[in-house]
Amino acid sequence: MRTLFIVGLISAGVMASLAAGTTTTTTAAPTTRSTPHKVAAAPPKPRIVWKGIPFGPARKAEMTAYSQMHYGKKLATWRLTDPKVIVEHYTASTSYSSAWNTFASDSPDPELGQKPGTCAHFIIDSDGTIYQLVKLDVRCRHTVGLNYTSIGIEMVGTSDGDIIGRPRQYASAIALTKWLQSRFGVKTKDVIGHSESVSSSYHLELYGPWKSQTHGDWTHTDMQAFRHQLGSQR
Repeated sequence: MRTLFIVGLISAGVMASLAAGTTTTTTAAPTTRSTPHKVAAAPPKPRIVWKGIPFGPARKAEMTAYSQMHYGKKLATWRLTDPKVIVEHYTASTSYSSAWNTFASDSPDPELGQKPGTCAHFIIDSDGTIYQLVKLDVRCRHTVGLNYTSIGIEMVGTSDGDIIGRPRQYASAIALTKWLQSRFGVKTKDVIGHSESVSSSYHLELYGPWKSQTHGDWTHTDMQAFRHQLGSQR
């Protein structure tokens, strides 16, 4: 009963206010403006010169057979989809043309006599010119254990020091790698030198004698400096 009496008094007060022509106002809570987050601009695409090597149906079939032997039936294709790794190499030669000719020749490997021959998606010449040899949806045979999920970049030179000592070539390598990272979402930790291939979390090799095979190009120390130049945006 006491509760009903109080409610009645409140209702009577409201009715009295309406009869007297008074109104009640409600003050809205103050609004705060959110500061928009700045979105980092995507790295620009560097100038790339197309110099494709022969990679027709026969070589694609060879890549499919290679993939089945080394990665298994589920990965038996020549197609490169959603690459997760970028591998940096040097050509162990002094000219772009000699590297291009080697990759174009489609020569079988000396151990298994298996095709396709070695190749890379890009060659960066000593003057910094970037050449693309293979489309980015096609697998290249450049790194044992990672060809199924990696993009290969070769740089003309016989050592890491060659490339490091050429500012234009080194800058082109950084620019190309950054653009590829942005395009495919490759993390900086997965930009590796060929010498780091076995330690990659994506490494997969079914042929026993090659499970620990790697090369000496782009040492871990030099790749640490390279990755530092890329930044940690990914």
